[in-house]
Amino acid sequence: MHYAGIDAHKNYLTIAIVDNQGELIREEGRVPVGDGEPLLAALEGPRPMEAVVETCPFWPWIHDVVGEETEVGFHLAHASRLEAIATSKNKTDSVDAELLARMLSAGLVPEVYPKPPEQRELCRLVRHRKTLVQERTGLYSRIHSHLLQQGLQVSRGRLMSETGRSWLEQEAWEWLRPEQRALVEGHLELIDQLNGQIEELDGRIRDEAEERAAARLLQTIPGIGPYRSVLLVAEVTPIDRFPSPDHLVSFAGLAPTSSDSGVGEVRYGPIPEGANRWVRGALVSAITSHMRSTPESSLGQFYRRKQEQIGMSTARIAAARKLCRAIHAMLSTGEVWRG
Repeated sequence: MHYAGIDAHKNYLTIAIVDNQGELIREEGRVPVGDGEPLLAALEGPRPMEAVVETCPFWPWIHDVVGEETEVGFHLAHASRLEAIATSKNKTDSVDAELLARMLSAGLVPEVYPKPPEQRELCRLVRHRKTLVQERTGLYSRIHSHLLQQGLQVSRGRLMSETGRSWLEQEAWEWLRPEQRALVEGHLELIDQLNGQIEELDGRIRDEAEERAAARLLQTIPGIGPYRSVLLVAEVTPIDRFPSPDHLVSFAGLAPTSSDSGVGEVRYGPIPEGANRWVRGALVSAITSHMRSTPESSLGQFYRRKQEQIGMSTARIAAARKLCRAIHAMLSTGEVWRG
């Protein structure tokens, strides 16, 4: 077996190939990026071979070239957990590539699941929709700020409704100064454009949700509709890459950090920052929707008990953690929500 470490940059790659003993066999520096031919040429040689690259904006095209055009196995390394490279005082492209290869040969690479092209496309679809919604909310927030500057009291939620739009254009308009009116007009035009794009994306997401059995299964959970179901399918499948529900909970960032010095009780801290924020956001927001639709479900009752004990924000995280475990069981067994 031979192992290739790929140190990836925007314009070039550095590749080091080692043998079973970790001895350097060949090094290719400044391999240009682009159509993939130079990469394939650099990986020619002994087989079988496994290759590894760190998580970075450039890994998808490397994955696709290696996976489709060669018999080389592909591994994606968790960049923030590669302490041997991150803390090295002698950091060069050649050193990093060779160290990656040697760590792979020794089985020391902390791996991340490399999503295939189709799954990455699904992620782009739902993430783009989320981004547009956030941009729309930001525009409403700026309009809200100008209304407050003129002493006009209105909730942001009402402002985003049709009645709020009518109130803004008919009653609040005369209280705004000329430059504020121009600004609000421009923001409303952008909001209308975003609404059209979001509506088009929602149609595509509904189609994806109907076509995918896992998404249909997740929609049996009150509070999870087409968007959240497709997002979860895009981010957490195949579910068997999580050996247990707790692994999925950790991936979603719903397990609190802990500190155990061996003296006294274990101290629990906030939820970790380096988890999948898309899954965490979807599950936490799903709790609010779930409580509106089926407050008497077992999950709803659990949430209310926790709310009395630890407050609303922490209770929502605890309920999302419980929901996350249920989703792991559903996707693993194919069983519908039994609430």
